[in-house]
Amino acid sequence: MRVVQAMAGARVGGAEAFFMRLVPALAEAGIEQRAVIRRHPDRARALQAAGVATWELRFGGPLDLASRWGFARALRSAEPDIAMTWMSRASAMCPPGRHVQIGRLGGYYDLRHYRRCRHLVGNTKGIVDHVVREGWPASRVHLISNFVETSLAVAQERAALDTPDDVRVVVALGRLHPNKAFDVLIDALAELPDVWLWLAGEGRLRALLEAHAADLGVAERVRFLGWRADVGALLAAAEMLVCPSRHEPLGNVVLEAWARRVPVVAAASQGPSELIEHGKSGLLVPVEDARALARAMRTVLDDAGLRRTMVEAGAARYEACFSRQAIVARYVELYRAVAD
Repeated sequence: MRVVQAMAGARVGGAEAFFMRLVPALAEAGIEQRAVIRRHPDRARALQAAGVATWELRFGGPLDLASRWGFARALRSAEPDIAMTWMSRASAMCPPGRHVQIGRLGGYYDLRHYRRCRHLVGNTKGIVDHVVREGWPASRVHLISNFVETSLAVAQERAALDTPDDVRVVVALGRLHPNKAFDVLIDALAELPDVWLWLAGEGRLRALLEAHAADLGVAERVRFLGWRADVGALLAAAEMLVCPSRHEPLGNVVLEAWARRVPVVAAASQGPSELIEHGKSGLLVPVEDARALARAMRTVLDDAGLRRTMVEAGAARYEACFSRQAIVARYVELYRAVAD
């Protein structure tokens, strides 16, 4: 069985990060793969080091004929049984052939881009249900979640981030985008004078969020860290992960925290509500409710027994449903089923 993995994504992002975890993991499991990606020398080198031959294309707009021809040449050369196309652009540009095309969705995308796909994979039940409601046969829509990096991590030194050793530190992760609601988290921080926030991510709202923190008088307790590759080190040094998102299809950050045995407080958007059992594997609060978020954070910080319960329940759910071994096995099972 031969698989081509096609990703025309951005330089950074959740889907791109999972692509770079899944493809090497599938290679280790014995799946023969080749990759077609948007030009990214570091990504290409990492894939090739994992034994995955890689083509790099520009993946521009509708008039980018060179990428369309390059994609077609790559498929003719690889002769795959399966072409797995990640997100909209790669799915729409994938040429037809003898292969079975599987589209992988990590959000509520426009399904017109997936018309050539025979099967779709959604990484949450909500996405799968949405696709079926849009008219896809349930037998061709599959739920397979993500797994996260779990390698041993040494805790980030607080002094290196200009953070005192005797304060409570919470971590938030993600693009600085309205969907992530980091403005709500900063509002909550104003009600928690002993809590410091490490915010790892980058995006167009950074200047506005920095100004918002200054206006509320909490800027000295917020560290804007930019994109970080050492999520494990940040979580190892923190007492909690907070996911305040207005819109969050899955919530990879919840899985990150569960895998690292860190308690979670999240807004009850789509993904976290699907993942978290309130009061056991985390606490959920209403979306855009800063006061409720602050109260939940305080509850977790002040209740050591609750923290232990949440950590144990989250870790158990991660191992049972979202571990690398479990997710790789689901993809291998799907590939074998559709290639027969």
